[in-house]
Amino acid sequence: MDGTTGAWFDRELAGCSFADERLNKRLRKLLERMDGAMGESLPLACQDWANTKAAYRFFSNDRINEAAILAGHFQSTRGRFAAADGPILVLQDTTEFSYQRARPDGIGLTYRINSGKDKAGRFRMHTVCGLLMHSSLAVTTEGLPLGLAAIKFWTRKKFKGTAALKKKINPTRVPIEHKESIRWLENMRQSTTLFGEPARCIHIGDRESDIYELFCTAQELGTHFLVRSCVDRLAGDGDHTIADEMNDAQVAGVRHVEVCDSKGRVGTAAVEIRYRSIRVLPPIGKQKRYPALTLTVLHAQEREEPTDRPRIDWKLITDLPVHSHEAAVEKLRWYALRWKIEVFHKILKSGCRAEEARLRTAERLVKLISVFCILSWRVFWMTMINRSAPNAEPGLALTDVETTLLDQLVPDKDHRAPHEKTLSAYLVKIARLGGYLARASDPPPGNIVMWRGLSRLTDIKLGALLGAGFVGN
Repeated sequence: MDGTTGAWFDRELAGCSFADERLNKRLRKLLERMDGAMGESLPLACQDWANTKAAYRFFSNDRINEAAILAGHFQSTRGRFAAADGPILVLQDTTEFSYQRARPDGIGLTYRINSGKDKAGRFRMHTVCGLLMHSSLAVTTEGLPLGLAAIKFWTRKKFKGTAALKKKINPTRVPIEHKESIRWLENMRQSTTLFGEPARCIHIGDRESDIYELFCTAQELGTHFLVRSCVDRLAGDGDHTIADEMNDAQVAGVRHVEVCDSKGRVGTAAVEIRYRSIRVLPPIGKQKRYPALTLTVLHAQEREEPTDRPRIDWKLITDLPVHSHEAAVEKLRWYALRWKIEVFHKILKSGCRAEEARLRTAERLVKLISVFCILSWRVFWMTMINRSAPNAEPGLALTDVETTLLDQLVPDKDHRAPHEKTLSAYLVKIARLGGYLARASDPPPGNIVMWRGLSRLTDIKLGALLGAGFVGN
């Protein structure tokens, strides 16, 4: 990513190819304006009625969908994947966007909740209006987010959910194609096809991804998975379960990890690690369709039950081989990086304020959120590159104009010459524009101060360019 030639969004949108070139230009202008007003409304970002109306027309255009908007970003993610070394973690997770609308049918319904009792003492049910999004985020084993690799949007109009299925039929006998769970398999297929190197991908998911069809799909594609298990499946010849075999597994080692209690106090917990290769059988109703698989099961459990927080108790299942305590710790560390996709979703909601959008239909909101996804990735990447590659050249993320402005705006504490400054030094300057104090005891800047600083830098850069134009005249 060469920051010395053009704006970052030009490179991120280079792979987009709408049928009408004017749509490419409009998307670029939208991303540029929203980058400078992250979290603000469309009218504020667009500044005038002409540009605001053009933005509304863009999001209501039937020839545009989320795949077209994200096509350039997907290709850029592929380029970053190819440039990275070693295995890449593909984190999958689902998040929900809720909206308050007088006419919720235009967006869709996600679920119903109990909202208390009426005057007669009867329970009232409230329907939540909104969208669901399932995304796949590629990150390095050091935690650097390379970008999105796949994404799915939906409401509950098509799928009724497991609770509804249970009233009519055993859900374990329902084909995966008829369930919401199919999204896990579709994202796995899309991301492995995008990258073209399935053996380098490790798809990571929470307990919702403990799906036997996903295990078989990974084997079919030649890729790998590491998920948190919640199902005690049949094992061996079918006369016992995974839990039975793991009860006999010996403790391979003890890992001491840092933990926080309910009051934020930091302590250390001793976690026992067990692992075993087990022959796992498919669900009884699907044994004619799917084969048995030899998988590795890992258990990480805290020795003692703490009184001030939940006990650490992870049960993971993977197709990756584990032959040592060090290899088991490595897989646990990889799974611990799963929280990064939750951070990405938090930036979408807190930074971009995706749930405060006022667009009226699901189709328009999906397109807007897709643009927000690109902005959110950029903020997340800028935050994490400061930690994973602090000594990189500033041109990796910033233009010459931006580094010159930062040198003038934020004084240096170490008085190094400009050519000696690292990317980290400039990213800290951006964070300081966003309110970061940069004291010796402070942790590295987080996403909030980064997106504030980036927004301020965008405004300052615009002012500087306009000022230069006035001086030139």
